[in-house]
Amino acid sequence: MQPDFQLVDTHVHFDVFHGAGEVEAVLARARAAGVRRFVAMGGAPEGNTLAADCAGKYPGEIFFAAGFDRYLATEPREPAGLATLLDRPGAVAVGEIGLDYHYSPETRDAQRALFAEMLALARTRRLPVVVHSREAEDDTIAMLQEHAAAWPGEPGRLGVLHCFTGGPEFARRVVDVGLYVSFSGITSFRNADSIRAAALLVPADRLLVETDSPYLAPIPHRGERNEPAFVVDVARALAAARGAALEEIARQTTMNAELLFNIRGATS
Repeated sequence: MQPDFQLVDTHVHFDVFHGAGEVEAVLARARAAGVRRFVAMGGAPEGNTLAADCAGKYPGEIFFAAGFDRYLATEPREPAGLATLLDRPGAVAVGEIGLDYHYSPETRDAQRALFAEMLALARTRRLPVVVHSREAEDDTIAMLQEHAAAWPGEPGRLGVLHCFTGGPEFARRVVDVGLYVSFSGITSFRNADSIRAAALLVPADRLLVETDSPYLAPIPHRGERNEPAFVVDVARALAAARGAALEEIARQTTMNAELLFNIRGATS
């Protein structure tokens, strides 16, 4: 029986599913679970193109973000190709972009320069940003504050800090700068008390849910390949953390995704 709610998975990497020839099967399972719209995520040239192609094949159901992520900071890039992709139908954000000092702290300066370039592109396009931040909280917030001060687009459409892994204080800073906060399957993990505490304090109108598929499968799917159908379990974990009903979290996060990505009126 079809659920009486609908969800938007705001962060899906379709690369693995495409490579296995399973995109349609994955989407069918998601639809049956009540997940009706998806934001396909880029971050590198091949991923950007695939995300755009998915949106073209499933208009009104899959939308896409394209950008140059932090691991390209010291690599050659083609800005013209990215600009062309963002002209295609279904482009709703610049992403995935951001800072990650965990694995490559020696590239901090190059990462910041690339992040600044992507934020400037988002301002030019008046598109929200999908931001990754790991062990880079202060720099992330400082650069987003500069971005917010120069933002020419609609208020409330600045962007989202995806796959939130911080605590309550970082969540407060993200909200204060004007971003949404997106929770993933990590919210369901046993050792994620600080994330659940953050989820409790984020205002309802700033909440989003995602799978970050094919990574970070939520309980009860730990150890499996993650996929968009499992965003229902993410929403369930978020509902438990906030003492809310699953249906209310689904309604609120869907409305928030529609506003942020300007997909109101899309096929659902």
